[in-house]
Amino acid sequence: MNELTIKAAGVFVIAVTPFHPDGRIDMESCDRMVDFYLDAGATGLTVLGMMGEAPKLTVEESRDVVARILTRVEGRVPVVVGVSAPGFAQIDALTRMVMDLGAAGVMVAPPGGLRTDDQIVTYYTQVAELIGDVPFVLQDFPLATGVQIAPSVIARIANDLPTCLCLKHEDWPGLEKITYLRKEGVLTRRISILCGNGGLFLPEEMARGADGAMTGFAYPEMMASVIAHYAKGDMARGQDIFNAYLPLARFEQQPGMGLAIRKYILAKRGIIAHADLRKPGAALSAQSRAEVDALIERQEHRLKELG
Repeated sequence: MNELTIKAAGVFVIAVTPFHPDGRIDMESCDRMVDFYLDAGATGLTVLGMMGEAPKLTVEESRDVVARILTRVEGRVPVVVGVSAPGFAQIDALTRMVMDLGAAGVMVAPPGGLRTDDQIVTYYTQVAELIGDVPFVLQDFPLATGVQIAPSVIARIANDLPTCLCLKHEDWPGLEKITYLRKEGVLTRRISILCGNGGLFLPEEMARGADGAMTGFAYPEMMASVIAHYAKGDMARGQDIFNAYLPLARFEQQPGMGLAIRKYILAKRGIIAHADLRKPGAALSAQSRAEVDALIERQEHRLKELG
């Protein structure tokens, strides 16, 4: 098993869950998707995240999807599985299930009822006690959870809980969080910082000290390329590549439509067979599809200019 460590870097792609039009899981598309993500430069995968339609799956389906992806990955990269749930019983059961299947760790977002700093710290302390030595990713996504986690609270959790190895940074705006956490003396040990929000702020996040991205975008090769150029100090080239993809990345980040857009593009690229979301789910209008097609055409033209 490829392990999750504090050195996690690069692109941990948030995997979509492919479906047939009748709502069945499309396992063949899962295989092609894994191959595509790895060929595109993914250094890890995250399964059953918020953009993986996890709440729409039964426990059995969740197990089957994770097992299929892990089998296809064959230990080449670490696979993190989202196990966020309202109650600890479900988190415990999901964690045990996916770790037995070979996952490298789990990702946990805070439930919406947490309001104070102490409540947040207590919650993650209890999670760490519950799952034992299983490595976990702290998902900080206030836009979705409604929970505002101050940088100092993230530092308390990271310093006190040795199994917290990674922060999925998805606050918006949140660049100052990265700067704070990378300031000398704030953390007693290093943790990985992987960023979300579809990569919209990736160049700035890398410049602030992030290790990479843990997010989805229909062109994950963009994120891999940007991170690789930043890693070797060629920030100007990384910014140019990012700028070529930015209009489409921006369009894909529309709340309520983002996943439908991403799946439409992945299907258009031949990676998944169908663009369908499991019901309830949004579907793109003909006009929206035309807008995506125009952005892709413009993107390809810009990339040719870059060479």
